[in-house]
Parts: sequence; C-alpha cells; structure tokens
Amino acid sequence: MTGHTPMIQQYLQVKAEHEDAFLFFRLGDFYELFFKDAVEASQILEITLTSRDSAGPDRIPMCGVPYHSAAGYIETLVRQGHKVAICEQTEDPKAVKGIVKREVVKIITPGTMMEGKTVDANTNHFIGSIDQLDGGFYALAYLDLATGEGKVERVEGDERTLIAEIEALGMKEVVVDERLHLALSDSMAKRGIMLSIEYGESEADTENLFGAIPSTLKDAGTMLFSYVKRTQKTALDHIRPFEFIQKQTKLSIDANSMRNLELVQSIRNGTKEGTLYWLLDETVTAMGARKLKMWIHQPLADKRMIENRLDTVTELIEAYFLRDELQTSLKEVYDLERLAGRISMGSASGRDLAQLRNSLRRIPAIQKALHESDWPLLREFSSRIDTCDEALGMLEAAIAENPPLSVKEGGVIKDGYDEKLDQYRDASQNGKAWLAELEREERERTGIKTLKIGYNRVFGYFIEITKSNIHLADLERYERKQTLANAERYITPELKEKEDLILNAEAQGLELEYVLFTTVRDAMKTYIRQIQQLASVLSELDVLLSFSTVSEKRNYVKPVFHDGKALEIKNGRHPVVEKMMDHSLYVPNNCKLTEEANMLLITGPNMSGKSTFMRQVALTVVMAQIGCYVPCDQALLPVTDQIFTRIGAADDLASGQSTFMMEMMESQHAIANATEHSLLLFDEIGRGTSTYDGMALAQAMMEHIHNEIGANTLFSTHYHELTNLDEELSRLENVHVAAMEQDGKVVFLHKVMAGAADKSYGIYVADLAGLPAPLLDRAKSLLMTFESKEKMMVREAEPQQLTFFDLQQEEQEVHSKEEQEILSGLSDVDVLNMTPMQALQYIHEWKEKLQSRKG
Repeated sequence: MTGHTPMIQQYLQVKAEHEDAFLFFRLGDFYELFFKDAVEASQILEITLTSRDSAGPDRIPMCGVPYHSAAGYIETLVRQGHKVAICEQTEDPKAVKGIVKREVVKIITPGTMMEGKTVDANTNHFIGSIDQLDGGFYALAYLDLATGEGKVERVEGDERTLIAEIEALGMKEVVVDERLHLALSDSMAKRGIMLSIEYGESEADTENLFGAIPSTLKDAGTMLFSYVKRTQKTALDHIRPFEFIQKQTKLSIDANSMRNLELVQSIRNGTKEGTLYWLLDETVTAMGARKLKMWIHQPLADKRMIENRLDTVTELIEAYFLRDELQTSLKEVYDLERLAGRISMGSASGRDLAQLRNSLRRIPAIQKALHESDWPLLREFSSRIDTCDEALGMLEAAIAENPPLSVKEGGVIKDGYDEKLDQYRDASQNGKAWLAELEREERERTGIKTLKIGYNRVFGYFIEITKSNIHLADLERYERKQTLANAERYITPELKEKEDLILNAEAQGLELEYVLFTTVRDAMKTYIRQIQQLASVLSELDVLLSFSTVSEKRNYVKPVFHDGKALEIKNGRHPVVEKMMDHSLYVPNNCKLTEEANMLLITGPNMSGKSTFMRQVALTVVMAQIGCYVPCDQALLPVTDQIFTRIGAADDLASGQSTFMMEMMESQHAIANATEHSLLLFDEIGRGTSTYDGMALAQAMMEHIHNEIGANTLFSTHYHELTNLDEELSRLENVHVAAMEQDGKVVFLHKVMAGAADKSYGIYVADLAGLPAPLLDRAKSLLMTFESKEKMMVREAEPQQLTFFDLQQEEQEVHSKEEQEILSGLSDVDVLNMTPMQALQYIHEWKEKLQSRKG
C-alpha cells in the first residue's frame, strides 16, 4: 500500500477482507471498482474501463456505476455466479476532515439475492448448506432468505443423490466447510452452483431456529445461518424455525424424475408452460404460487394429511359462490412473506407498508366468509386466521394511502399522525399563501397599497415600504432590517416567528418524516411472526382454491387411497396433454396394478403413446398426493413413498456421460433406493447399446425388481422377446398400445390393451416422419429379407428327435471340458439373489472362456 493515496489504501484494506467478491466502493454518487475488479467488471457489465494515477509507473484500472442505478449491474454480476460486496460511507462527509469511514454493509451472493428483474417472486430461492454425517449420509439445510422459510432434511444416499436433491430445489449457492469444498467443487461447478465456505460458527443463539431439528442435523443449519448473518449484516428476525422434513411423510421425487415428468419445468424450453405446475396454477397470490410449487416438489406421503386436503378441495368445489368470493378477496392480498422479510431486514419502503396495510384490510372479510360457511373444514380454516388487528391499526394511523416509492420524497406518513410534521407540512405547502395573506393584512392595517413582502438569502423574509410611505407604518411594531436608497425593509415579530418554520419546513419535515417512518417500520417487527403465520394459512387456502377451480373446470375426480399396493385408474388422462389438445380427441386409458400383478410390460410402436401413458400414471399419483383431484373416471391408489423414472435420454455433456451411461446411472439410482411402496417407470431400457446387451439388461432389471424390490412398475420395451417373461414372473403382465394398418399406413389408436404387441411398425413411423419413398421401399425389402433369414435360422436350430443313447453321444461330442464347466457353474448360480451387474459379470466370464476355446 506504500505510496498509494489514503483513499486507495482504504480500498485495499477493505478489499483484502473480501477477496472473493467484487467490491463496490462508494465515492460520492458512484460505486467505483479498482484494479482486477475493474478490469473484469468492465468486461462483464460492458462499461468503460478508465484509470487513475498511482504511486508506481502503471495507472490503476478503474470503472464505476451510479449508485442510484447500481441494482441492475449488481444483479448481472450475481446472476453470472459472482459475489458483490457493497462498501458504503458510514460517516457524514460534511462532519469529517479527511477520509470518510467506509464499511461493507452487505454481501450479495447468488443464494441471497432477493430483488431484481430476474428474481421470480412466485418461486422460492433457496440457499443451502451441507454437513457430511457418519455413514456417508448428508444433512441438507436450505433457506429462502426473502420469505424466512427454512428446512432441514437427511439425504440418504451418495453424492449423486445429494446433488440431485440440490438441483431439484433449484439452489444457486451451497455453503460447506473446507473438506466438503474440496470434495464437491468439480461437481458443483459443472452445474453452475456456487460453493461458499463458512469457517466460523454462529455466535447467535439458534435454539429457537433449530429446536425441532435432530441434533445430528443441526450443524448444517447453524452453518447456514452463520453465513447468512455474516453476509447480510442486518437483523434476521423474519427467519422462522426450520422445519424438519421427515422422509416417511413426503413422496420423494429426485431431480431426474422431476425433469422427466415435467413437474415444474418444461424439457423443451425450460419454461413453466406445458408442466404440471402450469396446469394447476390458478393461484392469485405470489405466496400461493410458491407453496404450490413446493407441494409439487414434496408431495405428501401421509394418508390422513392427503385425505384432509382432498376433503377441503371437495368442500370448495361444492361452495362455488364462496370460492369465488375468497379468490376475489385474495387477489387484493400482496406477498405477506416477502413484505415481512423486508420489514425485518430494514429495507421495506412506504409503499411496502401500504401494501401490508391494504392486505390486512382484506383479512376480516376472508375470515368471516369462511366462518359463516356450512363446511366444517372451511370453518376450521377461519379459526387459523389471525387478523393482526394491532398491526393494521398502527398502519392505518401512520401510513398514507398512496405513498411514493422512495421514503425520502415525503408523503409517506399520513396527515394528522404527528402534530409537528403537520406544522412543517402546513408551512411548506401553505407558506406562500400565508405570506400573501399577511401582506394583505398589513396593507389594510397601514393603508400603504405599495407595501410588499419579499425575500432574499441574506436577510430572509421582510416587509418593504417606500420612504414616501414610512410615516404610515407602525414603527413600534416594525423592526428595521435593511435600508435601501428609496425604501426601508422591516420585520415584524409575527413574520420573524414564521420565518424559520417557512425556510426550513421542507427539509425538517422530510427529516422528521423519515424518523417517524423508521419508527413505524421497526415497530412492525413485533408482528412479523403473526404476519408469517397468516401468510402460511392464506397461501394454503390459495392453493386449495386453485385445486378446486382446476378440478371442476377439467372434470377431475376425487381419488380414493387405501393401505395396500394396488393401483387402479379408470379412463385416465395425461392432464397436461389433455389441456394442450381438444379434450374430445383425447383417448383415455385404464391402468390396473393389483397385489398379485403389479408390473406391466408395455409394448407398441414409437409414437403410439407408451411414454405418455407411463407419465400420466405418475402425474396422477403426484396430483393425488398433493391433495388435488385427478384426471380420470375413478382412481384407487396406494400411498407411494418414491417415484423413479427413466424416460427419455440425453447426454450429460457437462460430466462427459453418454446417453447409455446416464441411462444406467439413473436406473442404478432407482434400483438402489426403491422400496416396495415406490413407483418405477422404465422406458425402453437398454436401447443405447447392442441388441443382446440391451435385452439382457432389461430382463435382468425386471427380474430384480420383481424378485427383490416388489415395487409397482411400468416397463416399456421394443424387445418383443421379453414378452415371454410373463410365464416366469408371476406378477408381470403384458399390455400393448394398439396400432393398425390401413391402406398401407399405420394408424395409432393410443389405446392400451391386454397382451403383447405383434409388431413394431418402425418403417411406418419413418413414413410419417417424411423419409423418401425409395428409402422406405428399400427398408421394407430388407425387412422381409431379415425376417426370412431369421425364420430359416430358427428352423435349422430346431433339434431332431434323438434316442436316449443318441442324445448321450451327441452331448459327449458337443460339449468340451470348458463348456461342461460353464454348464456346471450355471446350475449353481442363485439367479433370484443376483444383482443385474453380477449377472452381466457372469455372462462376460463365460463368453471369454468360450472365445478362448475357439481361439
């Protein structure tokens, strides 16, 4: 630092404590960046890079942005995965000689950014923290800083399982210790997730936040709270006690399955449209939209809780006029959770408090409507609503009806709230009128028609009388202030009394108003918990109203749950596909899984609807377990604990994994974690490798699921040879999606029927895709050739009838010593207790032995 100016030395001292962040250093009306920060920021933000003199031969790189428009620049940096430290002047420059004291007042990170054009208020923005537990498990804590909503869960699985959960929650930043930072750096970087290290422990008492969390999981939560406290440097009173997510009460859906089922994000374009969330979102509040998305992410797995939601939806469907009244009132309720967060962190504006007041005004009507309803569950909702009367009373008294966005513009505090402020406002707003009235009165009193009241910066306000009229003035009451060539200037006690008030009214009024506003805002912190509890109840009501609206509009039915494993859906429909097409054209399908036969092997041509059928079953389960009616004529469902899907295929270019490897990894994850109460959906397993490899893998997986797991399973395939498995696996049944030929063309019936498909219709699908006619004719010719060769090979392979002695002789001639060893080993293998990977290893060893014999 030697040789640098005092200001640059100050900058370097602050920067040394925040090496991992861009330092926005406040200088007057600008935030300035220097050295490396300036070079990098100028490129990212596309702003001019300048320089300033330095002690050495090289100039100091420099760039800056106006403080009043800095938010957009900060958002750009954070959105691209950077941290920004805001360094403000903490002393009044007018009261200090020399360098003004500056301190970092806030660090904005990808996980703690709460406002901005790219921040979707309808979505939770979680920042997470991870602690590794004994046995290789993980504790995962996550917090939405804007709403104060925090959760802790135990992740039972490997690193892939952990990362899948983090991705499913949409986290942009995760806090870890140094050990996990080394272990997870590469994996997180490939997925665009920032890893931040927290070294210290929170000095605050966090028992009220983590009292309900098991002791082994608390460290993850306290580490997260410590990081947020250190970066935000403000009160965090709005953070609610963290909720412990118990695995047995939630339906677990990993990130792959959420993506495959398009629950909240479309595979095609990454947007909301075309998802289950898009279908169900008839919410009218931002907090309701967030809760709906969270319910979809974590459906219930508790039968009593599911049925309670469904019963409430039933009552809302029946109470049509009440439903309309409630939704109309809720439309006027702002985002109470985020408003509470801004109040807690001291960033709420006058407009925010006005929105809170306007929202609270609507609550008594909502409570009354529910209380007077004829439905018991809706009356119960009424008892859970706190109208926050004290908070409303304070806001009604203090906050103006339409305050400006900026607190320092004035007009935030209501007239009549503070007598002194009213005087300032009266003086400021009515000063000229008062002076005009005083001038009129003095003219009447003295009879001097040319008397006037004037003002200058040196003498302030004065009464000016020409020298020819001085004899008419009441000189006992007038005090001479200035003498001019042809006039005298006076001041009266009355004018002198008002002068300071008039001159300083606006500035002093704004200053007093800001003090009054911050006092009211701080007082509102007392009611944060009440407001958050109210928000929780209203957001739940909003989601259930949305369910009832969608269910009635789309003719959904109430599902029935039971304690077994059987699943029966009559005339089921894919809810999203149905919405996107004409309802009358949609072909419904049945799905029946019984206790004795809970695996379906689905065959049929491409484009016939196999994947759609599988997805619609999973979506029906998800909809039912979040408490919504379902798209079918009748649904009898078990309570499902996990859903695993292997539908579709895409290379993971970030980690260098091929389609087939991703298919195998996702399949392994499902098989390793599924229970008998899970739902498994496998679509054309093994298509990414050779025919026999793929067929062997598919069969081995089905056998393992059937014999070892027992989960409800839908398994589609193009390997028609596998349809014979229904003879070996007692709980497996064949179904197919029907198609027919008409005038040389294939017609997809989209109807699921019993039995296996008789052919694949692949060439017909190619015809539909528009491939050239000569190419298709050649394909048909080749197909006939291949099929005739296969039949010939089958006939040649058929054994002739042999006598016992002939057979014995044939066996002795055919089987070598190596083959006898293989056959002997095969007879000793316990197939029922073998994993798919072990089966493949055995097959590989036998193949090598046979090849070595031929060689």
